[in-house]
Amino acid sequence: MMTSTDPIADMLTRIRNASAVQKTTVSLPHSKIKEAVARLLVEKNFIDKVEVKPAETSIGNVMTLTLNEDRANSHITEVVRLSRPGRRTYAGANAIPVIKRGRGIVIISTSNGVMTGDQAREQGIGGELICKVY
Repeated sequence: MMTSTDPIADMLTRIRNASAVQKTTVSLPHSKIKEAVARLLVEKNFIDKVEVKPAETSIGNVMTLTLNEDRANSHITEVVRLSRPGRRTYAGANAIPVIKRGRGIVIISTSNGVMTGDQAREQGIGGELICKVY
């Protein structure tokens, strides 16, 4: 099994691909930051559910994401990774982008944890831009 140098980009690609072929579940290796990003997507109704289970065959846990099963109301149209390991992208509280006039979200990693751009703007803190979802 090949390991990704950017696990968050791998997670976003799996979500994008599953949405494109209309699959309802996505399984991937677990990490705390990927779980935090997935929980924000659940909170903002982009996906339905996040489950973390111990892996049966390998070491570590497996995270299973349940995408919106009602395809008429599928919420994910675009998922884009903003900051990459080779080129980190940071923004101050005043420079956090607004996605599609507020219909999308930007997920940002701050000193207070992973949160949406709106939450970071309210708290007046900036950080690393992880991704944007629309």
